[in-house]
Amino acid sequence: MTEQRIIELEIKVAYQEDLLQALNKIVAQQQQQLTVLEKTCHYLHDRIVSLRFEKSDESIEPPPPHY
Repeated sequence: MTEQRIIELEIKVAYQEDLLQALNKIVAQQQQQLTVLEKTCHYLHDRIVSLRFEKSDESIEPPPPHY
C-alpha cells in the first residue's frame, strides 16, 4: 500500500470512531429517556388502578329514573 492510501484509511477510521462515540452517546441518552418513561408509565398505571378501587369503594348512587 502506498503511504497516501494508509493516510486515507487512518482518516476514515478516525471519522468512524468519532461517529461511533456520538452514536453511543445518543443511545445512552435514549436509554435514560426510556427509563424515565417506563417509570412514568408504571406510576400512571398504579394510579389508575388505585383510582378504580377508590371509585368502587364509594357509595354508588342509583341511576336516575327514566321518563
